[in-house]
Amino acid sequence: MSKAILITGASRGIGRATAQLAGARGWSVGVNFVTNAAAAADTVAEVEAAGGRAVAIRGNVSRESDVIAMFNGAQEAFGRLDGFVNNAGVVAPSAPLAEISAERLKRVFDINTYGAYLCAREAARRLARSRGGRGGAIVNVSSIASRLGSPNEYVDYAGAKAAVDAMTIGLSKELGPEGVRVNAVRPGLVDTEIHASGGQPDRAARLGATTPLGRPGTAKEIAEAIIWLLSDDASYVTGALLDVSGGR
Repeated sequence: MSKAILITGASRGIGRATAQLAGARGWSVGVNFVTNAAAAADTVAEVEAAGGRAVAIRGNVSRESDVIAMFNGAQEAFGRLDGFVNNAGVVAPSAPLAEISAERLKRVFDINTYGAYLCAREAARRLARSRGGRGGAIVNVSSIASRLGSPNEYVDYAGAKAAVDAMTIGLSKELGPEGVRVNAVRPGLVDTEIHASGGQPDRAARLGATTPLGRPGTAKEIAEAIIWLLSDDASYVTGALLDVSGGR
């Protein structure tokens, strides 16, 4: 069945790979981005080339007005909304918590926690049957860091993602009676640009070699799990935290 979904942070990495796979299924995809309009346009083109429909939607997930406008844009473009991928996230350079500035803490939590909660709230409002929605599925992109703690690297990021895990469990119980499934995927070491943005472009390859599977994951491997959770094949799965981490 064709679906209409919105993906935050869809101009690169896991979000972009998820958009591509959705397009291959013939789905319609709202491609959210913040600054890189050219990358978002490339994602739109890839979705359309794969057989889907797509529209690029600019918006900062940590601004309520942007989040509301983003969901409005997706619904106006496609006439409905069946699913949401809560993917936008940031990291900062590796450091122990004692050396992390208040400004960095605020940014990490603004995007990864506050933004994720704002977006999940808006998705709940749009999808819940008692509010006029059609039901559907929400997939939160968390991180294996929420379980490992990321000492001396990203304790702030790990904590932000742990909050997303808790939200996933609680929201799944709120929205189950509304016909909405809520799950999270927790990627491990995945070869995307996020490591370079944190000052360690070689991190995925270096640490991926230490996992039981002996390599980092790919964005497409994470996207496959996200698409499954969005699909009707996962119709009895809700409140799940799915580790896609090579056994880490």
